[in-house]
Amino acid sequence: MTIARIGLTGKPGVGKSTIIREVVRALKARAGGMLTADIRERGVRAGFSIEDISTGKRGILAHIHQRGTTKVGRYTVNLADLDSIGADAILNAVAHADIIVIDEIGPMELRSKRFIEAVERAIASDKPMLVSVHFASHHKLVKRVKREFEIIEVTVANRTELAPALVDKLRNK
Repeated sequence: MTIARIGLTGKPGVGKSTIIREVVRALKARAGGMLTADIRERGVRAGFSIEDISTGKRGILAHIHQRGTTKVGRYTVNLADLDSIGADAILNAVAHADIIVIDEIGPMELRSKRFIEAVERAIASDKPMLVSVHFASHHKLVKRVKREFEIIEVTVANRTELAPALVDKLRNK
């Protein structure tokens, strides 16, 4: 039986993270890794949070008011939280979870060498994986995921039926 390795891609805001959260909820304690979410202030996206699925520990991935020099667009990446929460969550999932989840492998996350190394360790494992990858990224790690994983483009038309189908694929592999 082949290992389920699934990568979600699609335009920003189409629902990749929402689908991944639904899958994680359905898989309960079997999944580990990291989730991201929008941080909204007065109805406008001001940044992104990061969360360890197993521990619930949360931090700031990037924010418009974050101090530092690691910029992606209008956001400054918080490498400390990305490394201590995001990369640690992935490595913990490699060691202890049945299914590794990484939301997302994108421009902000790829600013961290520790994050990249954690994702490479996850790929080297023999565990099923569900990841989201940035739609337009040309980073070598994203290219590798797009080459080696089953890639599904999330669209408005298919997003409602994807979570149950993904749960089935991940449970049965």
